[in-house]
Amino acid sequence: MITRRTLLGSAAALPMLAMPSVLRAQGAPGGTLRYVPSSNLTILDPVFTPAAVSITHGYCVFDTLYGVDSDLKPQPQMAAGHTVSDDGLTWEITLRDGLTFHDGEPVRAQDCAASLDRWSQRDAFGQALRAATEAFEAKDDKTVRIRLTRPFGPLLEAIGKPHSSPAMIMPERLASQPIAEQVTEMVGSGPFRFLADEYVSGDRVVYEKFQDYVPRSGPASWTSGGKVVHFDRLIWQIIPDEATKVAAIQAGEVDWISTVLPDLVPIIAAAPGVELFQTDPFGLMTVMRFNHLQPPFNNPEIRRAVMMAVNQLPYLQSITASDDERQECRAMFPCGMPGVEELGSDMMSPPHTLDEARKMLADAGYDGERVVILNPTDIASIHPHGLVTADLLTQLGMNVDLQDTDWGTVVQRRVSKEPVENGGWSIAHTNWPAISIANPATNATTRGIGQGGWWGWFEDAETERLVEAWLSATDPAEQQRLFNEAHQRALEMVPVVPLGQVFRTGAIRSDLQGALHGSVDMFWNVHRT
Repeated sequence: MITRRTLLGSAAALPMLAMPSVLRAQGAPGGTLRYVPSSNLTILDPVFTPAAVSITHGYCVFDTLYGVDSDLKPQPQMAAGHTVSDDGLTWEITLRDGLTFHDGEPVRAQDCAASLDRWSQRDAFGQALRAATEAFEAKDDKTVRIRLTRPFGPLLEAIGKPHSSPAMIMPERLASQPIAEQVTEMVGSGPFRFLADEYVSGDRVVYEKFQDYVPRSGPASWTSGGKVVHFDRLIWQIIPDEATKVAAIQAGEVDWISTVLPDLVPIIAAAPGVELFQTDPFGLMTVMRFNHLQPPFNNPEIRRAVMMAVNQLPYLQSITASDDERQECRAMFPCGMPGVEELGSDMMSPPHTLDEARKMLADAGYDGERVVILNPTDIASIHPHGLVTADLLTQLGMNVDLQDTDWGTVVQRRVSKEPVENGGWSIAHTNWPAISIANPATNATTRGIGQGGWWGWFEDAETERLVEAWLSATDPAEQQRLFNEAHQRALEMVPVVPLGQVFRTGAIRSDLQGALHGSVDMFWNVHRT
């Protein structure tokens, strides 16, 4: 069995590497907050990709009409409030005063309407809203109007969701760009300005406090409330080596690291001046994603054979150190979330023999097609999964091509729809915050949108019919029945193979107070004592 320790060795063997003096953290009030993200930031557009590092970046630069509090309830953010017509078909959202973009232009309803229109073409929940929408438009400069063709109860939950991908507001001139193109000019109305001239991919990302940002009154709570910034500058230092991250925060050369390798947790726990924290109380669901456009995984019977052969425990053990950090979950939705039942227990529970899976592959017509697995070497929570999957598929008799690369390359390459002979791919692994895939509408991993959906491009009209029915249902019993039908359909079609849930640990210097930890790290409210 492949485990974290056989992959990386023991924590005691890892060196404490010295950091260059340029990373020395500044302790002066209003100075610099230094942060180490989980990976390099290669895609700046947080609507174009659901990658967590891009969403974290997005919350620095952009804001949303609605956010969520710590109970995941929608709360006005850029909005002052809203009204809904008696028939439920017209929503009008009024913007609060003082909203300004980083280029000095005021935020208008036209900007918000264009941003919602663009987001609704890309995001799974947004696409569900778009299917029920006649128009996103501006009634006037201060009022966004959404005209629906049918009632859509969770509208605020859709435009206020905190992850993958949030409905972030940008100027109309940027939001009007084709959805197939990334927005690269980072002009938002959020609490930080992105400093493009100091951005060096693979090295650092730099922001400064946006002096014209007007926070809401009241305390900050997740992505809602008063986003008060206490630092003049925020620097993300890209440090791929896990031991180097730990050495840096021990030495006070960085203030905050997003994730700590499980084997290094004891070192941090013993370090003076550093505290550990759980990054997301709802955890992450980790999945194996198939490319549904190309053989062999355009065949659902082959996908089912692979899912039947998977044992979640080796995957979980490869990236966690204890039972407290992992949870087996034989479901297409995160266990523990409202409405989620573990419907895949019979199908996915070991023991299943490899001989059974080999026979399923043969019966399905697998004919030796090359299986290209994209495997990031610089993401400790994903890299081992490529190794486990390659080992499993090799044992099944598949023609495996494991391709190691950095995460930035994986993010860029996994959007390719080409055959493997032309640089395409077959399998990639990733993690999703549980809150972002908790129901049939938001779960991009199971949505059957096809080429307009999440990379891998699973297409299934029946799945989409069930999603629409679930969104329209008002009776709780009927909602649960439709949820289970959508879940069962996903288990039959296997858009992904669920690999279980994990709970990450991060680290922060003890002299920082007020840090907020949700599905991403947030840099408002935190201050140095």
